[in-house]
Amino acid sequence: EANDSKFSRQLARLADCYVNDGFGAAHRKHASTYGVGEYLPAAAGLLMEREILALSRVTEEPSHPYAVVVGGAKVMDKLPLIRNLATKADMFLIGGGMVASFLSAAHSASEKWDIDKDERELAGSILEDAGRYGYEVITPVDVVVADRFAEDASWQVCRPDQAPHGLPILDIGPETVDLYAKRISDARTIVWNGPMGVFEWQSFAHGTYGVAVAIANIASAFTVIGGGSTSDAVSSMGLSDRFSHVSTGGGATLEFLEGKELPGMQPLTTPEIGACPGELQEDQ
Repeated sequence: EANDSKFSRQLARLADCYVNDGFGAAHRKHASTYGVGEYLPAAAGLLMEREILALSRVTEEPSHPYAVVVGGAKVMDKLPLIRNLATKADMFLIGGGMVASFLSAAHSASEKWDIDKDERELAGSILEDAGRYGYEVITPVDVVVADRFAEDASWQVCRPDQAPHGLPILDIGPETVDLYAKRISDARTIVWNGPMGVFEWQSFAHGTYGVAVAIANIASAFTVIGGGSTSDAVSSMGLSDRFSHVSTGGGATLEFLEGKELPGMQPLTTPEIGACPGELQEDQ
């Protein structure tokens, strides 16, 4: 993990060439993912190739309309992704734990949720930047709130302005699923990173499932599932084969979408950016 040069050279002496096919570790600068590539001819493996081509397609020259579905617990965790795609995407659709921050920022008088001040300000900055960069931020029109953060919690569906004070939002509501499905129906590029709710608990998995089905049904779009818990969600639903690309990375995928250079890719001979996944293999 320290990327020790001596250990990297010891690894390099065992082989004539180095092929890295572990995209999920490509964001880590370790001896086995970076250092050894400095001492041997190094190339991307076939899985690494598919990841690079698919993710480059949605970060370099995506087809439009371009929709980015963003979930997760905190705005801070997804801010670099949103900022990097702000000049490329046409719309961001918000779900997950960050919903309360965006709703609170959009309606400054709202005090229904105990929102961290920094999170509220970050959400507000994204909303303000929408006019500058020309993208839309679409937030839920109904939410699922629970009496506590627990699998067996009592819950109800309500509009954000009618939500009982202080109750946590654990999913987006059915009207929001329909709205999101309608808004992305004519998209040509869709990236989804972060579940819409606490999908591990059945009562709060409907939003994630509904959005997954909606994206899977758009045959004309290039659809990318952004790794980590989002990939876990579509896999558990048996939908993985209905998307153009389901990333095997968690942190690596997120950092790629943020525009960061991944250390594990730096020493590699990689495929030409802009080609479609499978093209190089078919040519061969």
